[in-house]
Amino acid sequence: MEKALFLPQKQVETASVAFQFSTMHRLFLSGFLRFSFFIPLIWVVGLAAWPAAAVTVNSADQHLACAWLDRHLAGEPPKDLPFSFIYDGKSSRELLPNWKFSRAEKKLECGKTETTLTFAERSPGLEVRVVIVRDELYPAGEWTVFFRNQGSKPTAILEKILAMDAVWDAGGTPVSLRYANGSNTTPDSYRPWSVPLPPERAYRMTSKWGRPSYGSSLPFGCLETEKGGMFYAIGWPGQWTMSVESAKDGQTQLQIGQALTHFHLLPGEQARSPLMAVLFYQGNSARGVNLWRKWMVERNLPRTDGKPPQPMLVACSSHQFNEMLGANEENQKLFIDRFLEEKLPLKYWWMDAGWYVNNGEWINVGTWEVDRKRFPSGLRAITDHGRAKGVKSIVWFEPERVTANSWLYDNKPNWLLSPANLPQPLEYQKPWRLLNLGNEEARKWVTDRVSDLITSEGIDLYRQDFNMDPYYFWTNGEAEDRQGITENLYVQGYLKFWDDLVRRHPGLQIDSCASGGRRNDLETLRRALPLLRDDHLFEPTGQQGHTYGISFWIPYHGTGTLAGPSKIFKDQPNVPVDDYFFRSHMAPSLNICMDMRERTLNYEKLRRLTGQFERIAPFYLADYYPLTPYSLDPKLWMAWQFDRPETGEGIVQAFRRKEAPEASANFKLQGLDAKATYEVENLDGEKISRSGQKLMEEGLRLESKESPASFLFAYKKKS
Repeated sequence: MEKALFLPQKQVETASVAFQFSTMHRLFLSGFLRFSFFIPLIWVVGLAAWPAAAVTVNSADQHLACAWLDRHLAGEPPKDLPFSFIYDGKSSRELLPNWKFSRAEKKLECGKTETTLTFAERSPGLEVRVVIVRDELYPAGEWTVFFRNQGSKPTAILEKILAMDAVWDAGGTPVSLRYANGSNTTPDSYRPWSVPLPPERAYRMTSKWGRPSYGSSLPFGCLETEKGGMFYAIGWPGQWTMSVESAKDGQTQLQIGQALTHFHLLPGEQARSPLMAVLFYQGNSARGVNLWRKWMVERNLPRTDGKPPQPMLVACSSHQFNEMLGANEENQKLFIDRFLEEKLPLKYWWMDAGWYVNNGEWINVGTWEVDRKRFPSGLRAITDHGRAKGVKSIVWFEPERVTANSWLYDNKPNWLLSPANLPQPLEYQKPWRLLNLGNEEARKWVTDRVSDLITSEGIDLYRQDFNMDPYYFWTNGEAEDRQGITENLYVQGYLKFWDDLVRRHPGLQIDSCASGGRRNDLETLRRALPLLRDDHLFEPTGQQGHTYGISFWIPYHGTGTLAGPSKIFKDQPNVPVDDYFFRSHMAPSLNICMDMRERTLNYEKLRRLTGQFERIAPFYLADYYPLTPYSLDPKLWMAWQFDRPETGEGIVQAFRRKEAPEASANFKLQGLDAKATYEVENLDGEKISRSGQKLMEEGLRLESKESPASFLFAYKKKS
């Protein structure tokens, strides 16, 4: 299995779809029943209801985590480390027990402990440093392995580095793998899957073309049984690969690593493994999902001044001015003023691609200077204008991609990587270049350049896009004994670039974009928010599916909604302000794309909808319960619930799709206090009072004579 895990370069373009279950793929939430037109629609959901209580860690969760982490990381030295590699033709499990060993430990803030294990060759050479963080408040742990050449000559070959190479013991019970599609610019991006793992059969998947959340799977998953499970998270903004195999005795082996590693290290050079994190839970899937979500929110979301990000309404004029190509100081100020004039709760003004010097196309990047012909006073005049009125700024950058007729292309060719052996779908990227963030000189230059622009232009939120697939740029020209090192050094440089920006600009927020959501691994999500989760936009059914699927894994995410025509999506009809369309796009961050010069739009309805958004958006970070199976079928309903048991509040969203024949549906809520009474408010109308028991056992019955139709409810415990 170990040999099969590592993929030759020529196989990478097809590897992301190698994880197929043509006969076993099934919808994640099975058990959906549909009845005739006149009978209430009943949905039976795989995530069963469980008693109302805030998701808290119990002793059983901690016991599972401690037992697994102690098995792999305790000891002097540990005898069953959860990672592996080959060095000079020998396994790390053979080598490390004979190397010099030391352990250091320190307490971190917020109930975490960091332990560093160091292994070193007897004579100066390779040093292996394992940085482990254990969480005292959550049943979770993580580790990253660093390799440094401490000698004066190149090391032997270091290869087949597996950040995770360990077993999870399910106690002989059947194991399933739960995961979700990556961001693929399709309606089924983030589609959830659960597949059984029959004994003695290995399943493999990998990210696609160098972007970690593009392809057949997000870099997150869960091995689970009916009694509990183990989540895993990969922190690697590059090309990762994974293999999972269950044995007959219930032990499941999980192997994860950078897809291609076969290199020696030069004197002083350092490589690293992907970050691996694991979280354990006892109980059913619903409890596991919400423990994971709470861990993601409390332990991983980037914070500003110690506070987590808040849901927000943002806006841009990209669809009126062809991104920023037709924008200028006057029309940007006008749009900000018009949003405020219409009393829309705007938090950020978003200026996307095209504000810099270019050849008339926004894709022409590499000259990072404000176009003074269109913006004679810079972007600062716009950001100051908005900030004075309580509106902050988001500004788009794409510093890694470089095209011809730009400053970087013409002046710094030695900083740039070119591609080779591109598969046919990527041929269009052949003229492009990749700024090598593994080159220290290049990284320092781009850090200074971007940092200066953040300061000079008054940028509050730095948005970084990445519209290229880097794998064939990284591998081009690598020597036989240096395969994978370019990617490894690049990943380290990319993370340092962001860390240095935040260090220079305390309080700076970052938005991670990569043709939508294609670079959202754990390392990235600890530094940035994905404000555009996917480039499949302005289509209600797909947006409902995106919210449904991504909510299992990434609690904070964003998308956009449209009113009026679009100069980018020219085949998009002139969209009116519409409840169903708007609510289908609601997410923790919502970008409104509309022509504020058009005064005939229904602003009264828009004020009502944005007011509803402001009211319900904070609940997107609470406990999550899907109330229907996942489906993109236009003949079905879809619904979900977000619940905050600490305060007894929550929301329900439901959609009757355009072709759904059933005029009514019944949704059994979850996670409520059966003995309490809840006030349930239809945000479009009446309020009712009902017991938690009835809401969970009999359900919330919805009916609409029209299709499509949307429903939005808020509830609160009264007693």
